[in-house]
Amino acid sequence: MSSCSGPEDAKVVIIGSGFAGLAAASALVKGGFKNVLVLEAKDRVGGRVNTTKPFTENIIEVGANWIHGQKGNPLFKMAKEKNLLSEGPSASINMCLPRSVSSRDYFFKEDGKPVPEKIVDQVSSRFSKLTDKAFDDKLSPKHKDLTLGAYLDDAFGASPLAATEDGQQVFEWCKRTECTDEACSSLYEVSASQISNYTALEGGFFNTLGPGGYRAILDVLLKDVPSEAIKCSAPVKSIRWDLAKEGQRYPVQVVCENGQSFEADHVIVTVSLGVLKEQATSLFEPGLPQNKLNAIKNLGFGVVDKIFLYFEKSFWPDNCAGVQMVWKEGPENKDVNKALSEGDAWKKTWFKKITGFDTVARHPTALCGWITGREALYMEKLQDSEIGDTCLRLLRSFTGWSVPAVSKMLISRWGSDSHVRGSYTFVPDGVDGVAAHKALASPLPPKDKSRGKRQLQVLFAGEATHVNFYTTTHGAYLTGIREAERLINYYTN
Repeated sequence: MSSCSGPEDAKVVIIGSGFAGLAAASALVKGGFKNVLVLEAKDRVGGRVNTTKPFTENIIEVGANWIHGQKGNPLFKMAKEKNLLSEGPSASINMCLPRSVSSRDYFFKEDGKPVPEKIVDQVSSRFSKLTDKAFDDKLSPKHKDLTLGAYLDDAFGASPLAATEDGQQVFEWCKRTECTDEACSSLYEVSASQISNYTALEGGFFNTLGPGGYRAILDVLLKDVPSEAIKCSAPVKSIRWDLAKEGQRYPVQVVCENGQSFEADHVIVTVSLGVLKEQATSLFEPGLPQNKLNAIKNLGFGVVDKIFLYFEKSFWPDNCAGVQMVWKEGPENKDVNKALSEGDAWKKTWFKKITGFDTVARHPTALCGWITGREALYMEKLQDSEIGDTCLRLLRSFTGWSVPAVSKMLISRWGSDSHVRGSYTFVPDGVDGVAAHKALASPLPPKDKSRGKRQLQVLFAGEATHVNFYTTTHGAYLTGIREAERLINYYTN
């Protein structure tokens, strides 16, 4: 039991105000904790959720976009109860993943010719069945030890579709879109067997929020947390723990970059895996246990960026949900997917990682391009004007349509953001994902009866700490609830 008499006396500092941090804060306040403080490095709450209005009075989601799945999803339940979901299919951004291809997606080859719809349907359907096998843990023994890319190549190669030029080109497009789903540079760095640990909840995978966007769900959580309990623009420099053995009254001290320090009985760290990769060895004093450092190092944390193009008038057909770009098959195109080539030649063709441009919810004259991996990180260093010119060139050359100049642009740069350093987690080939997620989630100090009152000083939450729901907002939310309940139980049991 803590030296505090109860939760009303315990000081808890939460680092990060994304879904994990706000879920933890909300649950603790409702659980009777009176001294809860949230420190946020950015000048806004939300973390990788960033709902903004750059073009019109309607929102754009720069970060998290959908609620993935319905059954058992606490965010879907919350959004439905509060009437925060959109109505009708027209209100969603398409993000044309292979499993969601429809007749409203216009596929074009590099030479400007359309790809036959029949080929697109056949290949994307075959691709989805192959990826479903991996997610459902139904891989054959010969495929279990392969990377996701190698497995897909081998399995698709057995199909007659692989013998056709169009079929192979659409297959390569499918692999690029899957890179966006996995937040990786290449499917050849992702474990084929480990992704079966990810659990896809039943119900629509892309549940779109209404006009309030994801910010509306954050606001539901914020209602439970006193406004004075959240400090923005307060990046943390160090977390000193196990101070009780030095005779200090509180076992943890959090020091911000501006020199402010806060004493605490417990600290919940919800920063991204990207931040941990960059700062783990300097952020904690004493240093983290080796198993936790290994987990931080071994798990993957990729970059997924969006390129929003706003036009004065739309130039695409009314029934068009997006323009998808299918590149010629060949060594150069293979490099786009493998992303394993040495040197800098790939930087000249970074734009080949853009899978296409999809229509945008509530913005009839806007398109959104998706790009991932090292190409996305490279793009982030370029000027908006160069990125915009490149996107216009692609749209014009692939479609042959009369594409006007861009009126406004908004480009995410999650990899360059020092407070995030990426988008979401994936499990690389050769890594035991379950063990890594669990190690990342384990509290400090390690469980030891001899420590007595010094338990649960530093706790960890965030999507990267969830074994089955990593990459998702509901995963982040649930880990925040998990750590809050850990503390609540600590004081009540």
